Amino acid sequence: MEPSKHPVPLDLRPFGLLGVGVALVLATYIASSTWERVRVRPVVRTIQVTGSAKKRIVSDFIEWTATVEANAADRTATYRVLHDNATRTQEFLVKHGVPKDQIWLSSASVEPSYETEYHGTGENRVEKQVMKGFDGVQEIKVRSNDVALVEKMSREVTELLEEGVTVSSDAPEYFYTKLGDVKIEMLAEASRDARTRADNIVASAGGAEIGELRTADMGVINVNPANSTEGSWDGNNDTSSLEKDIITIVHATFELK
Repeated sequence: MEPSKHPVPLDLRPFGLLGVGVALVLATYIASSTWERVRVRPVVRTIQVTGSAKKRIVSDFIEWTATVEANAADRTATYRVLHDNATRTQEFLVKHGVPKDQIWLSSASVEPSYETEYHGTGENRVEKQVMKGFDGVQEIKVRSNDVALVEKMSREVTELLEEGVTVSSDAPEYFYTKLGDVKIEMLAEASRDARTRADNIVASAGGAEIGELRTADMGVINVNPANSTEGSWDGNNDTSSLEKDIITIVHATFELK
C-alpha cells in the first residue's frame, strides 16, 4: 500500500488532541471564574460608623409628694386628725407661694392598727393580735413648672412636725418638657458627628472618598444624671436629678468612592 499523500499534522496527533482539550477546559474555567468574581463583587463599597452627641439640660417641670399620717382610737377621730393634717399642709404650701390648682390630694386611707401581745410563759406562751386603733394616710402631690419653689417646699414642709402635723416628704421627680424637640436636634448633631468620623477614617486610610449616605438608624437615647455615662439597651430616662445629660447615638453607612 502506498503511503498517504496527506500525513496527519503534528498538532492533530494523539498528544496534540489532548493539548487542545486541556486548553479548551482551561479557557472555559478562566472565563467562568472571571464571570463569578464579577458577579459576586459588591456593587457599592461602604463604610459603617457610629456618631454621638451630648447635651446638658436643666429640668423645667417637677413632681413632688408629701404624705400626712394620723392615728387615733377610733375611725372617725382618725379621719378628723388626718383631714386636719392635710389641710394644714396644703395651707402651708399655698402660704409659701404654691398655687392651689397645682396641689392634688389623694383619697384618705384609714385602716385598723394591730399590735402583737404575748401572754403566758414557756410552752403556755400565746401570741395575740390586738387592735390598738386606726392608722390614716393621705398623699399631697404637687406638679409645677416652678422647680425651685417646689424643691424648696420639699425640704421645708417638715417644719410642720414642730406644730404636731405628722408629715413626710418624698424626693422630687424632675422632668424636661421640651425633650422631643431636643432629641431631633441631637439626632442631627449625632449624624454630623458620624459623617466627620467617616471622613477622618478615610482620610487616614487613604484610597477612597466618602460618598452618599446609604442608611442611618437611631440608637437608644439616654437621659442621665449630669456627668453620668451609664447606658441602657432600652434607654435611660432619669427623673432623680435637676440637671441631666442627653446622649444620642446614630449608626450610619456611607458609600465609598
